[in-house]
Amino acid sequence: MAVESVLSSPLGPAACEKDEKALQFIEEMTKNADLVQEKLLAEILSRNAETEYLRRFQLGGATDRDTFKSKIPVITYEDLQPEIQRIANGDRSAILSAHPISEFLTSSGTSAGERKLMPTIQEELDRRQLLYSLLMPVMNLYVPGLDKGKGLYFLFVKSETKTPGGLLARPVLTSYYKSEQFKTRPHDPYMVYTSPNEAILCADSFQSMYTQMLCGLYQQNEVLRVGAVFASGLLRAIRFLQLNWQQLVRDIATGILNPKITDPSVRECVSHLLKPNPELAEFITKECSGENWDGIITRIWPNTKYLDVIVTGAMAQYIPTLDYYSGGLPLACTMYASSECYFGLNLKPMCKPSEVSYTIMPNMAYFEFLPHDPSSSGLTRSSPPRLVDLADLEIGKEYELVITTYAGLCRYRVGDILRVTGFHNSAPQFHFVRRKNVLLSIDSDKTDEAELQKAVDNASELLREFNTSVVEYTSYADTKTIPGHYVIYWELLVKDPSNAPSKEVLNQCCLAMEESMNSVYRQGRVADNSIGPLEIRVVKSGTFEELMDYAISRGASINQYKVPRCVNFTPIMELLDSRVLSAHFSPAQPHWTPERRR
Repeated sequence: MAVESVLSSPLGPAACEKDEKALQFIEEMTKNADLVQEKLLAEILSRNAETEYLRRFQLGGATDRDTFKSKIPVITYEDLQPEIQRIANGDRSAILSAHPISEFLTSSGTSAGERKLMPTIQEELDRRQLLYSLLMPVMNLYVPGLDKGKGLYFLFVKSETKTPGGLLARPVLTSYYKSEQFKTRPHDPYMVYTSPNEAILCADSFQSMYTQMLCGLYQQNEVLRVGAVFASGLLRAIRFLQLNWQQLVRDIATGILNPKITDPSVRECVSHLLKPNPELAEFITKECSGENWDGIITRIWPNTKYLDVIVTGAMAQYIPTLDYYSGGLPLACTMYASSECYFGLNLKPMCKPSEVSYTIMPNMAYFEFLPHDPSSSGLTRSSPPRLVDLADLEIGKEYELVITTYAGLCRYRVGDILRVTGFHNSAPQFHFVRRKNVLLSIDSDKTDEAELQKAVDNASELLREFNTSVVEYTSYADTKTIPGHYVIYWELLVKDPSNAPSKEVLNQCCLAMEESMNSVYRQGRVADNSIGPLEIRVVKSGTFEELMDYAISRGASINQYKVPRCVNFTPIMELLDSRVLSAHFSPAQPHWTPERRR
């Protein structure tokens, strides 16, 4: 122990020799961020020089930044869609990457209502694994003794499909959990989970959640941290416990597994853990049977030191609920990643959620930054973008992230808006501001204004035969319910009150809106149970005029006032809710299948 106690890095004293190497690696990468970026770009351009995409722009073998910036355009997913479709259909030539595309990662962002397909190559798994390996060495600087217990993490795989050409298409975390890097990871006392791999990899969401919860309850005194990927996922686990604690208690009391758990590999791995424990069953019954669930996490798992969940961006709306269930435990946001690329990590993971800053790791991809002006509508053909390199960013300014990856994305606009908060050595640190153009989000869904408008248009078709139309509308993501759900406020013009649309018709309008939503939303409703039924609240005539009067009283210009398509400001919500005439919910689930549309 004496040897370990003197291990040190500029970030702080390392917990062990392995941690010291990881912390040293972070220092090396961030001290020479610009040089790392320059070399990385040259390596990507050299490796992919003969790809069809790069040959199109006649780089002539150049690998320097100036040539790259002058010849390669900044693109969006739609620009790349023809090439991605060819790969999906089975073209194995070097279109985007010299290395073969190993699979597609399905993004939570959508294009024409379908998940975006992000090409990836086998070695990207090692790059992701490298970033994961840096998280605990940083956490150990702030929370000692995490090697003395386990993590209760609710981790899940989602449905996957195959493209016409035979490549797998699945979410990035499903890809990672099914990889050998995850399944055969070496034992690390700082990374022991209560959930067995078999439970995590079970495709049935009920069986997976039930088994992970059961294992977490059996090992409740060993749990030192509780987590999920997103805050919404952890709250779903708490809701699951509220609904299923009696059956879980029965399993613990008798040592006999619920017959609803039918997956053979799951039953086998849990059977080693299951033994009658009436005392534990009585304890859980006492905690769960009452009305008060305040601090339930620390009551059942009393040694929990923090919650490990993403609570930045749209997930910040869940912080008050997490505080309620955890008794105010610290919320740790550890890393920043997407389907396109893993970006960086939080070097102060125990800071307040509002102060989270992610440090970009310059070895993950080549990063450029498009200065973001919140008042502008975006790029125009007459003013090509001047992108800024990682080393030249200005503190306090906002930028849209643009990436170039080994897998063949070149100058690709990710759509994330980031604000520079500072630097660690020469690597920038960012506050995640928001996803560009997203109005509503409950879980991994992202609904923009155009999608919401289309959904309202389609639903309002059902009102035509009643000579009724939607005069105005707005929306908000209600996260007080678990799972959360979309609430749409409608002001209707009913031209013939004797022929007004019935409650059933308005319920069907809710379903029509859901049928119009993108596939990520519909999967959340149908397969993942991460989103509740959509609700339409019909408000009194004149409500939206009152909304405008309120905005003008607060300084808005009457000439420039536009009805906000999404609201979250408490006085506005109170005004809207005080004018509600009736509330309607979707009576059924929208259509969703894992198969991609051809």
